[in-house]
Amino acid sequence: MDKPMLDAGTPLLAEVTPSALGALGVAGFADTLGFGSRVRVGVLLVDGLGWDLLADHAADAPVLSGLPRRPLRVGYPATTAAGLAAIGTGVASGEHGLVGYSFDLPGVGVLNALRWRRHPDGEDLHDRVRPAEVQRLPTTFARAAEAGLTTTVVSSASFADRPLTRAVLSGGSYVGVHALGDLAAAMSSALSSPGSFCYAYHGDLDFMGHLHGPGSLPWRMQLRQVDRLVESVVENLPPGAVLAVVADHGMVTLDGSAVDVDAEPALTAGVRALAGEVRARHVYAESGAVDDVLTTWREVLGDRAWVLHRDDAVEAGWFGPVVAPHVLPRIGDVVAAARGRAGMLRKTCEPKESALVGQHGSLSPAEQLVPFVLAEAG
Repeated sequence: MDKPMLDAGTPLLAEVTPSALGALGVAGFADTLGFGSRVRVGVLLVDGLGWDLLADHAADAPVLSGLPRRPLRVGYPATTAAGLAAIGTGVASGEHGLVGYSFDLPGVGVLNALRWRRHPDGEDLHDRVRPAEVQRLPTTFARAAEAGLTTTVVSSASFADRPLTRAVLSGGSYVGVHALGDLAAAMSSALSSPGSFCYAYHGDLDFMGHLHGPGSLPWRMQLRQVDRLVESVVENLPPGAVLAVVADHGMVTLDGSAVDVDAEPALTAGVRALAGEVRARHVYAESGAVDDVLTTWREVLGDRAWVLHRDDAVEAGWFGPVVAPHVLPRIGDVVAAARGRAGMLRKTCEPKESALVGQHGSLSPAEQLVPFVLAEAG
């Protein structure tokens, strides 16, 4: 079957933090994105802010739209766990190992990476699965701190000690915040001294997109708040500072072509586990059943998804230029990436996820491309 062409000419989200450290003069890092030589660098990640969405709703975000920007490609899958890990490690999912919203962890079962629970039954895995076993690389924040930078991670107070946070954001001082006001204030404080690197995260735009749809009125109203947040941070940038605004993925609204995998017996025949998410599925076959599962998924989904054998997806570079040996078994024997506005729902096993209006994860430009917006101190 045909394979999507990955745009090798577009820089990757995984380049953001290495480029920031390069701009700050940390040995071993190169500024490939053009931060320029700096003494203070801030990175604000707005969950779910796609390149196309920002362009389509520029009037709701005059500050962001008025700043210099270029697109980045987030990599596969286009989802928060993989995107945050790309920021936190500087490499693609094949190396950092967070290959989906959920994925099969050998010896454990399917791990929901955001909740750190078994998927879909919800068994708590906080005590059983160590973050350092799932994501084995040193974080960019740890490397920044070791180089002598004042390194700060600003995000929700509720995320402070979560396993995913420890896996991909550890190494800097964590500042837990509760609203846009203290997020902006915390970034300003973190960038007050020379030699400082601050990363901040805001997640409400993604939530509005999932719940009401990207581009809906609630989504647009939230985008206006994000724009005001950016304006507040930029207004308070100290001399020599620069702020980059990025995202972990874009989003699409599903149409009527979505298939409910739980209601299609053929799609579960020979399948021992199913993971990923609505737009990007990992399918783990029972022993000896891989070829049959691959054939069936291709036949049933047709042009609604690209369906590849694991080896072909890896060879095509979906998970980056390198896939570590311990990461390879986490990738499904069969990998299915939705096309158009289709999706692979699981209404019985994943009722909440399947009910969401907006979805992401696949290889469309709407999901893959995000802005890299750069603002300098006045």
